[in-house]
Amino acid sequence: MVAEHYLRFYKNEKGLDFTALRYGNVYGPRQDPNGEAGVIAIFIGKFLKHEGVRIDWDGDQTRDYVYVKDIADLNLLALDKGSGGCYAIGTNVKTSVNDIYRTLVEISGFEASVTNGPKRPGDARDAQFDAALAKKELGWKPQTRILDGMRETYDYFRNLVPA
Repeated sequence: MVAEHYLRFYKNEKGLDFTALRYGNVYGPRQDPNGEAGVIAIFIGKFLKHEGVRIDWDGDQTRDYVYVKDIADLNLLALDKGSGGCYAIGTNVKTSVNDIYRTLVEISGFEASVTNGPKRPGDARDAQFDAALAKKELGWKPQTRILDGMRETYDYFRNLVPA
């Protein structure tokens, strides 16, 4: 938010043009499944190695996951639209960690063991983004359903693993 205030200041004072995009949880092929990556990439890495996964809290906490190809399309639109605007970018769909786990079981045919962890400090119960302003002013809306995006992401990583 502070950065957006600075952008507005410099637009008014110096004529700097900008479009600010606040992304939800972006996922997709090429995301690093190690370390502090997103849960989808981490889980896919574990599923492909036939390892168990850790689900913190009760797994019912939700986030708004948006597929990287949809983000790429948005960034192209934002090159010519949205002058001076700030946009929340997501699908406006809540997806839980448990939903991600069940979807990967469906996609992979493997049921990873689950270890439950405690609630992490500061972890929010729900987070989602309403991209109505991006649709109205930029002409953007997400095209990829989470099942389809997860399937493409899983297939990408599966094809990286030697047979």
